[in-house]
Amino acid sequence: MSYVEMPGAKVPIRMWTDPATVEEGALQQLRNVATLPWIKGLAVMPDVHYGKGATVGSVIAMRGAVCPAAVGVDIGCGMSAVKTSLTANDLPGDLSRLRSKIEQAIPVGRGMHDSPLEPGRFHGLATGGWDDFWGRFGGVAEAVKFRHERAGKQMGTLGGGNHFVEVCTDTTGSVWLMLHSGSRNIGKELAEHHIGVAQKLPHNQGLVDRDLAVFVADTPQMAAYRNDLFWAQEYAKYNRTLMMALLKDVVRKEFKKAKPAFEPEISAHHNYVAEERYDGMDLLVTRKGAIRAGSGDFGIIPGSMGTGSYIVKGLGNAKSFNSASHGAGRRMSRNAAKRRFSTKDLEEQTRGVECRKDSGVVDEIPGAYKPIDQVIDQQRDLVEVVAKLKQVVCVKG
Repeated sequence: MSYVEMPGAKVPIRMWTDPATVEEGALQQLRNVATLPWIKGLAVMPDVHYGKGATVGSVIAMRGAVCPAAVGVDIGCGMSAVKTSLTANDLPGDLSRLRSKIEQAIPVGRGMHDSPLEPGRFHGLATGGWDDFWGRFGGVAEAVKFRHERAGKQMGTLGGGNHFVEVCTDTTGSVWLMLHSGSRNIGKELAEHHIGVAQKLPHNQGLVDRDLAVFVADTPQMAAYRNDLFWAQEYAKYNRTLMMALLKDVVRKEFKKAKPAFEPEISAHHNYVAEERYDGMDLLVTRKGAIRAGSGDFGIIPGSMGTGSYIVKGLGNAKSFNSASHGAGRRMSRNAAKRRFSTKDLEEQTRGVECRKDSGVVDEIPGAYKPIDQVIDQQRDLVEVVAKLKQVVCVKG
């Protein structure tokens, strides 16, 4: 489908989904965003759903301003995927050992490494830039300086919620490795600090929603946020890089006879800010639950833990600010999913996937998400499908 345009106070709201299928709370959030004085465009992805301040699945383009709550608290959250030389025939019938080895290598939930990982110990991992990155930690907000040790130990860890590590096969039988994570606790604390700062600024006092508080250009508060934002986005990228290195190590050891090789990694943020130019204007484009889908850009659009995912290539649609959805998108809250579904439902909906099937992940059940195939169909003018994947192992936080 192409987009549907709804009227907004300052800009039209372009939606790559049927507005009738979007909950009223999310629609009101979109209308609120469209009232911001600095806004130049608003695109809504097919996985749209209610979030804090701004909806998840929205792309907000502003001139001279950025809204930290519209980035989300998991700054730089995103996906990485790599195709391997392994095929489905190389996989054992019982995948529980492989899942266990992954869980041993990559801390999940609130877990962290005993000491910071040394990038140089990983086969083929480029180590340039790491020292400079950590050197810039001294320039971030004073409020998080005491988290330096924890941030080091959490680098290369998964976290909880909807974060995951997966082993998948595509329709040709090739095996892929895929993971989803962000900037861990350090990104969350930076986001919450700056949201608090923004909400106290005088120019934000008359907004329809205090969670839409913005920083404006040429102010010390904007400069401080941009510094910390871009640092946290880099942290998230390094975090995924290290996790993928750990995952590759597991695969090398478990499939030693097959001598697995790995194609170049695909990596894409889906909670972030980028400086981009549209209609002759330099804009700050916030993607909260959306990926960049410029012409030829590779991206990853995952479904839920039982339904599979897509590798896509962007078509460069300027109407969406070169964006596409970041996943299937929730169709019910975590609490609603826990009330509606049982562990028996989880077992049924994840049949054939080696994964947790206990009450702790019922809120991540496939039934709590929109159908991924439908989400892909709604954005055929934004991306083309490169590969369809189905997970065989799923590690949750």
